[in-house]
Amino acid sequence: MASDWCELHVHIEGTLEPAMIFDRARANGIELADPDEASLALRYEFRDLQSFLDLYYENMRVLRTEADFYELTAAYLRRAATAGVGHVELFVDPQAHSARGVPAGTVLRGVHRALDTVGAEAGVTGGIIACVVRDQPVASADAMLDDVLGSGVPILGLGLDSAEVGYPPSLFARTFERARDAGLHVVAHAGEEGGPDYVWEALDVLGAERIDHGIRSLEDPALVRRLGSEQIPLTVCPLSNVRLRAVPSIEEHPLPKMLDLGLKVTINSDDPAYFGGYLDDNLEALRDAFGFDPDVFRTLAANSVAASFISGAPARA
Repeated sequence: MASDWCELHVHIEGTLEPAMIFDRARANGIELADPDEASLALRYEFRDLQSFLDLYYENMRVLRTEADFYELTAAYLRRAATAGVGHVELFVDPQAHSARGVPAGTVLRGVHRALDTVGAEAGVTGGIIACVVRDQPVASADAMLDDVLGSGVPILGLGLDSAEVGYPPSLFARTFERARDAGLHVVAHAGEEGGPDYVWEALDVLGAERIDHGIRSLEDPALVRRLGSEQIPLTVCPLSNVRLRAVPSIEEHPLPKMLDLGLKVTINSDDPAYFGGYLDDNLEALRDAFGFDPDVFRTLAANSVAASFISGAPARA
């Protein structure tokens, strides 16, 4: 790879910057609640995950066509390249768009075309992980998987995201079994809002190869021992954790403790248009907060490569 970092936890819809929101709204004849970018920016102070998700889903309604998803992904790839990202495994939420009448194929073709063309120009390789929106019905997850597998677009894996509490991973056991049978990699958001029990379920019920977030795993010593002994990757998103109040401040983030415990941590931007920055912004925040030396960042970069699905092999046995 041309660059050292793999980004393994970034939602393409979460890279939708305010300027593009207004541009796509004009292109698609959509009237927005806010008159300008400055007014919209005032709504980017979040109390918790749900307050963010409300705005996240509202904003993405400007994405209607294959060209919209192409432009969105192209913009992310160009920005990621400047942050040192050489490979990305992009989360996409087909259900969030099909609920608005936008077919999964439209979404996936736009994202894939940008990965193929702009990714090559920018020196960023990548793949798509279609995510189950866990606060929608299980039947919707199954239908989404059918649509994704039938789209003709190459898919790297299946993930699980959106509102965590009240929607344990076990609800989607059958959907994820089908995904594994289809040869897809499997990852899951767990241990951000939900407790360690959600991480256990993601591993043991869904067969997750990576845990997205996972910071609350530290509350369970037995889980920490397992994550360490099996070197199960955790895709941690520091600025996101602060903005969504999962941790009080960057200085109080548990990342140093996670590294001291030997956990395979990677650094990612999650929803950078909403949370204060892209991968390089997260790294800079960690450098300022903890004074990490270059060896720590080399370890984090190496973790990101080892945790990726570049080789096609599972991240864990």
